[in-house]
Amino acid sequence: MSHSRLLLGAFGLAVAVDLGSLAAGFDAGHAVAKPLLMPLLALWAVLRRAPRPLVAALLFGWGGDVLLLSDAEPAFLAGMGCFAAGHVCYLVLFRAHGSRYAVPRARAALLALGYATALVTTVALLWPDLPADLRLPVAGYSLLLTAMAYRAAIRLGLFAGLGGAFFLLSDTLIATGVADWPQPPPPDFWIMLTYIAAQALLACGTIEALNARRAPAATYGEMRPV
Repeated sequence: MSHSRLLLGAFGLAVAVDLGSLAAGFDAGHAVAKPLLMPLLALWAVLRRAPRPLVAALLFGWGGDVLLLSDAEPAFLAGMGCFAAGHVCYLVLFRAHGSRYAVPRARAALLALGYATALVTTVALLWPDLPADLRLPVAGYSLLLTAMAYRAAIRLGLFAGLGGAFFLLSDTLIATGVADWPQPPPPDFWIMLTYIAAQALLACGTIEALNARRAPAATYGEMRPV
């Protein structure tokens, strides 16, 4: 079995332990498994010749994961900063390696309208219930996150686009928890489920899209006379 498959299997095992621990209310299992998720996914991405911005985004996600194991507000803000840096890495990735024609222009315009509406509506609804010192950071982070989700969809296609949408959903669940809105039980399970799906889809979607573009060149190279 190749190293990349072993790492993918280890990632799957860490996902199962983490989500199972959250469903069972086993905090120690979550504390052990969560910090393993993004490093394993990042190592897998490295073996699959992922661009550096993707690896950096996953590692910033790891930093955010570790920081958010704490309930303290400074750790929350620092974790938000790590994830924001990860979204910047994703935006750099989409600009450098994405296609301008991943989706038709009409669909891109509809996506832009949908994401803009979701951003404004969500921030407006959350604003009164957020702690005063978190309102501007959450609004700024939400803008960056929404831009990442939109660009993922229009530059890299379906799987990366779904990853961006799941990231938006996961962080919206976190924000509603901070605003003390009612949460689906157990809330951390759904946050991690959507977050893991987001990062995995972004990583796999990026690598598959890039591999699909490399394939014709490789095929042509194989056909050239020696």
